[in-house]
Amino acid sequence: MAKRHSSHIPLSEALSEFIQENKLQKGMDKVDAKEAWIKLMGNGVNNYTSAVELKNETLYVSLSSSVLREELSLGKTKIIKMINEELGKELVKKLVLR
Repeated sequence: MAKRHSSHIPLSEALSEFIQENKLQKGMDKVDAKEAWIKLMGNGVNNYTSAVELKNETLYVSLSSSVLREELSLGKTKIIKMINEELGKELVKKLVLR
């Protein structure tokens, strides 16, 4: 359980401390990666996206369209760069489209 502070602290600081103390950063990174994919790819790609999952610096994306999968595979390095910029850290090293 977190220690009580006698002074007032901002909510963002309290939440980040809670995440750090309870070792929840990996789970938060997974959620952030999924949200970044949805935001960056837009409705066109998201309509064909069935699952987005982050495991050990690899982002696995399941697509229902083989044509779209092939098209996106040509720009994997650019997509990885865009997602990492959106997240503000080097979280995704590899992208697997399936």
